Amino acid sequence: MSRTQRIRSSIQSSFTEFFQRSTSTGIVILVMTGIALLWTNSGNYESYQAFLHQPVQFTFGGLHLDFSFEHFVNDGLMVLFFLVVGLEIKRELLVGELSSRKTALLPMIAAVFGMIGPGLTYLAFNAGTEAVRGWGVPVATDIAFALGVLALLGDRIPTGLRVVLAALAIVDDLLAVLVIALFYTASLNMTMLVWAVVITAVLFIGNRLRIFSLWFYGTLGLALWFVVLQSGIHATIAGVVLAMCVPAHSRIDRVSFFTRARNILDAIAQKVDSDEEEGAQLDAVHSLERMCEHVQTPLHRIEHGMSTLVSFIIMPLFALANAGVRIESDMISGLLSPVSLGIALGLFVGKQAGITFSVWLSCKLGITQLPSGVSMTQMYGVSILCGIGFTMALFVAHLAFTSPEHLAMSKLSILLGSTISAVVGAMVLTMLTPKEAKRA
Repeated sequence: MSRTQRIRSSIQSSFTEFFQRSTSTGIVILVMTGIALLWTNSGNYESYQAFLHQPVQFTFGGLHLDFSFEHFVNDGLMVLFFLVVGLEIKRELLVGELSSRKTALLPMIAAVFGMIGPGLTYLAFNAGTEAVRGWGVPVATDIAFALGVLALLGDRIPTGLRVVLAALAIVDDLLAVLVIALFYTASLNMTMLVWAVVITAVLFIGNRLRIFSLWFYGTLGLALWFVVLQSGIHATIAGVVLAMCVPAHSRIDRVSFFTRARNILDAIAQKVDSDEEEGAQLDAVHSLERMCEHVQTPLHRIEHGMSTLVSFIIMPLFALANAGVRIESDMISGLLSPVSLGIALGLFVGKQAGITFSVWLSCKLGITQLPSGVSMTQMYGVSILCGIGFTMALFVAHLAFTSPEHLAMSKLSILLGSTISAVVGAMVLTMLTPKEAKRA
């Protein structure tokens, strides 16, 4: 197998693992969303609120941190979610679907206009009002749900279409992080901000000095989270900053690993029947174990180690803590309010308009091209699925709205817009994509 084939195989394997995990996560998040809605609308709303306000306390030496459960999930656990998102973005930039200008340009352009469309749609309803801060709510795509819906369509979906959606959603996540950092930051504590810069510099220098210890990045990452939490910038930004500083190279290259590992295995095999050499065999096994650790990049080790925790614990907990909307009769009429219309139509109309127009125009001008086996009509179906904005939209809503009324209406509108986008997107792709598409 040539070096190009090995790299391609590695990329395809990483994408397949990522896709399968996102699909499973979407199902779990959906279940937890249903639990939250049932909990808040079954006469137990007070117990749900008590659950959200359960105290969570931590003591580190002389430092004492007090959170409510909801605050801890949103400002603590979600940092790990953003860490994994940042690692996925970095991996795609280095060796994945965003690693070359040609492959990166289409999802990058689509992601940018896919955020401009919803933002403008929201502003069309809310410009000049106190709710204008909510323009960032409908701009981001929930990658877990979008890929999950796409997976339900089975073999009729060509691989190129899955890749475009994943790459688009990853760029979308990166832009959403920038939106949070630039537009949803409270007043700044400059002292803590300086410390955040210092810690980031140390992390960067550690990367350049080829420090591979996970303890190094974990300890400094925890310190970075604390100072960012105190600085006024939303704490989740620390996760992305840490991800950008984690090394994407390994201690030993793969060719050296396979050569040395083969020699060790051959030596063990020759002595397998010798009781006198048992100690030497165990030493060889230990050396092989260390080599397996050294051939993996810190980026891969952290992403792989954190993925299950983030996918099946943190994101479902986030859904449980944030999707609980008490639906009352007057809220139904409130769906016609400017905030609700801006969010719901931003997700369903703004997303598809921005993505479809930008992809069509960029292809028409020869700036980008569609992947092999993917049609413009299929891209339109994907653009509708990108209106599923659940996780990130809920997250931004908590940052954007201080009014409980606006927050409740925004949650209901997010659920409505995301559900319509999921159902209509799946229907459009089913109609426009023949069952033989994947084989083609």
